[in-house]
Amino acid sequence: MNTKGPQRIICLTEEPTEILYLLGEEHRIVGITVYTVRPPEAKGRFPVVSAFVDGSVKRICELKPDLIIGFSDIQADLAAKLIRANQQVLIFNQRSIDEIFEVILTIGRIVSAEEKAEELVDGYRLLISETRKKTNSFKSRPRVYFEEWDLPTFSAIRWVSELIEIAGGIDIFSEKSYGKLAKEREIQWSDVIEKNPEIILASWCGKPVDIESIRKRPGWDSIDAVKDDRIYELDPSIILQPGPASLTDGLKVIQSIIHMNHCSNNKDDSD
Repeated sequence: MNTKGPQRIICLTEEPTEILYLLGEEHRIVGITVYTVRPPEAKGRFPVVSAFVDGSVKRICELKPDLIIGFSDIQADLAAKLIRANQQVLIFNQRSIDEIFEVILTIGRIVSAEEKAEELVDGYRLLISETRKKTNSFKSRPRVYFEEWDLPTFSAIRWVSELIEIAGGIDIFSEKSYGKLAKEREIQWSDVIEKNPEIILASWCGKPVDIESIRKRPGWDSIDAVKDDRIYELDPSIILQPGPASLTDGLKVIQSIIHMNHCSNNKDDSD
């Protein structure tokens, strides 16, 4: 067993848990978030110490971690409380696929599993490259709208936008995906009507997508995706987590949806 680096790690979000498992370093984990679903065996194995925005500082401290890993400005308040409790805290803020790669490599370095981390990233790069080769043959690329939240309405964050493009679609709000804060990606329903997506993908973090409510939005009956019944819900655990899940299962699901719709519209195109 590798004894270099921190031996007691708490993961405040799902992706560091999944990364540590993929690196074969899951024995270091001592606490996880309630939203952990990947890998499934982690849920019953480790104590739950946090939600997403907040967590139990007392419970976390009782577990005597030597490293706590979190994600984004949304966990800033929790991180501050943990720092004031004299804990070692590492907050990542990855927003793009390249930044996800860097997080994997950084965690690999921290737990002295650099080689395995590099192998993982190389594998993801190959998968993305192979997917691009398939979708580059498309004669046309469908316009895709991704909705991360309904009210207020937020469009895709950067890594999701990139996955849509890799899978053969065009993110209609690609320019907004560079916004690191949710409010920078807020859109109006009229904007979606104007851009007229052919496919709507939705994944609302923390609650199920109400597809019927999307159909009934004022004026949305004129949108191609609504008229053709091309509204799809994606599991948040495979698309809204900036880690391995989005690069594998998330990409696969988006690709299958775009491929299915592309083929139905372009029956003479190659696969």
